[in-house]
Amino acid sequence: MLREEPRQSRNASVRVFVDFDGTISVGDTTDLILERFADPSWHTIEADWVAGRIGSRECMARQIDLIRTTPQALDAFVEQSTIDPHFAGFAARCAAHGLPLTVVSDGLDRVAAAMLERAGLRLPIVANRLEWLGGDRWRLGFPHAREDCAAAAGHCKCASLDADADALRVLIGDGRSDFCAAATADLVIAKRALAIHCGANAIPFEPFADFAGVTAVLDRWLAALGRRPLSQSEEQAHASTSA
Repeated sequence: MLREEPRQSRNASVRVFVDFDGTISVGDTTDLILERFADPSWHTIEADWVAGRIGSRECMARQIDLIRTTPQALDAFVEQSTIDPHFAGFAARCAAHGLPLTVVSDGLDRVAAAMLERAGLRLPIVANRLEWLGGDRWRLGFPHAREDCAAAAGHCKCASLDADADALRVLIGDGRSDFCAAATADLVIAKRALAIHCGANAIPFEPFADFAGVTAVLDRWLAALGRRPLSQSEEQAHASTSA
């Protein structure tokens, strides 16, 4: 639902931000990679994060250090993962309305880029940088971290949303990396842990199960704002400007 007192005019531009792992992807791809390629001690590090003893940035840096695999084996494993079958239709709907769509992830850029490209989607991805060190060793870089991030996340999603504070911002997500950003978004579409968090903290949100549901929520919200899809000529002009 639209917040009772939107932060911006209903005539403002709209931007859409979507989490990747467990939201666009079917299942958490980072956990699947750790299960397959990391020393089992990654579970102990995960438990420290769940208990709040460390932030996600420290958690993921230490876990990625435990991975032992070649780029070829990693990429082959990722090819077995899939995205929500309705996500491409949602991305097309955003394009039809001229809404910039950005993937915001506290996961691995290499994985998100490969999975979206395999689905024929080329979208901006803001995520942690998975770096191959040679042989079977890897390191995780954090180009989108902030020292003052309240969640001590690898990717501070609050900063990503705040970079476009003049726009109405839509956030779609499912987990802890989305908690802080949900407090500043104008429309939150949530499931799993994010939905529980929003409910417990009086943050207005719309629930979803898949991106068919997300598309329906977005359509209703845009209609309430009086937004119509772009005409074919407007859509072509928007595409050329965004290219």
